[in-house]
Amino acid sequence: MDTNKLKQIGLSYFRAAAAVAAGLYMSGQHDPKMLVNAFIAGLVGPILKALDSSAKEFGKGSTN
Repeated sequence: MDTNKLKQIGLSYFRAAAAVAAGLYMSGQHDPKMLVNAFIAGLVGPILKALDSSAKEFGKGSTN
């Protein structure tokens, strides 16, 4: 896997996790531990996509 694709995957994971943490922060939750937990929870979706054999972009079924 080339460096550019790894960067794309990392950014995809980061965006998903940051969106979850930002949503929690905007709803009034400012406890750092809760925000870190939300960030980690935001990684679940991309990880599940990576494990999905039918995901063509980054999953196990990826042709690149």
